[in-house]
Amino acid sequence: MSQSAGSNPGGKGRRNAMLWLFAAVMGVGIAYGAYWWVSLRGSERTDNAYVHAPLVQVAAQQAGTVVAVLAEDTQKVQAGQVLVRLDATEVRLARERAQAQLAQSVREARGLVAQDAVFLATVRTREAELDRLKADEARAADDLSRRLPLLASGAVGQEEIDHARALLNATRAARGAAAAALEAAREQRSVHRLQFEGLRLEQQPAVERAATALREAILAESRLDIPAPVAGQVARRSVQVGQRISAGQMLMSVVPLEQVWVEANFKEVQLRQMRVGQPVRLRADLHGRAVEYQARVAGVGAGTGAAFAVLPAQNASGNWVKVVQRIPVRIELDAEELKRNPLRVGLSMHATVDVTVQEGQRLTDYTPPQRPQDTQVYAEALARADEQVQAIIAQHAGRRPPGTR
Repeated sequence: MSQSAGSNPGGKGRRNAMLWLFAAVMGVGIAYGAYWWVSLRGSERTDNAYVHAPLVQVAAQQAGTVVAVLAEDTQKVQAGQVLVRLDATEVRLARERAQAQLAQSVREARGLVAQDAVFLATVRTREAELDRLKADEARAADDLSRRLPLLASGAVGQEEIDHARALLNATRAARGAAAAALEAAREQRSVHRLQFEGLRLEQQPAVERAATALREAILAESRLDIPAPVAGQVARRSVQVGQRISAGQMLMSVVPLEQVWVEANFKEVQLRQMRVGQPVRLRADLHGRAVEYQARVAGVGAGTGAAFAVLPAQNASGNWVKVVQRIPVRIELDAEELKRNPLRVGLSMHATVDVTVQEGQRLTDYTPPQRPQDTQVYAEALARADEQVQAIIAQHAGRRPPGTR
């Protein structure tokens, strides 16, 4: 009896402990429920998010031997800054040959114009000769017509008549020959003028061919200096001094870090309430909780990561197990915040999307605007080539070069 009474306090203690444990679990559950209702109910979160940026490749436009590498990994460069320089010996000689050929073509074209003046003078001389012979023929015919009536009266002898008729025939023959010579001179001038008639000096076929060859040579020489297409930071440099490279070979990359964005991989069930333009809070492990980026939802990927994998999943089997897929959502950051707290490609991010804002379009209905990427560093080379070609043409055509007084 005393043992039974002594066991009651221990059982009561266990019951009290269980009650306290149950109360603690219920308290934690209630606290989490309240936290979810206040903070998590109107948001979607993921830590499967990473920083991305355009990876601009720097490639050689022509083959050559590297004589200088002017940029290292992690170095910041500006658009147009020379990164790699190739040997210029052969290309410079080709450009000098093209310059000499253009100068010769311009001078030959000028000679065609000068020859036209010679042909014109020949035509004028032939015309004057023909006019003189026509006048001689008319005088000989008139002289013969005056003598013929006098032959019957004996005032003029037959010999004089024969002499006048022979003179008339000779002048007619000379006039015919002069007419043929004039026609030949005109035809020769016409054939000659077909080479340049109606065309400026720069439009002459020979000059155009030489000018095109010189432009190609100048462009080839300008491509010996390989510039940075955009401003950014150098990465993945693989070129070395003395290396023989080919056209199109990738030498390094330039990453414009001011254009980074975040690609957050949300579960497919998390996209139901997401809209374009919804505010996003981002936190990077690099900067910790002290830095929070204010961003926005910009779009959604065309498919899941598994769909674009090198080896896509094959689910047509009897052992299929449903796996919740993740779809990349593009998140754009504020440029000013990026300047204050720069990011690097590949960094992990924590993303929280406020889905209570429902004014924007659904991600699946939204067509993002085009974001063209371009560079003008290569267009300048063609403009410089045109200037040099025009200067050489003006110099050998006897004109002032463009831009001079």
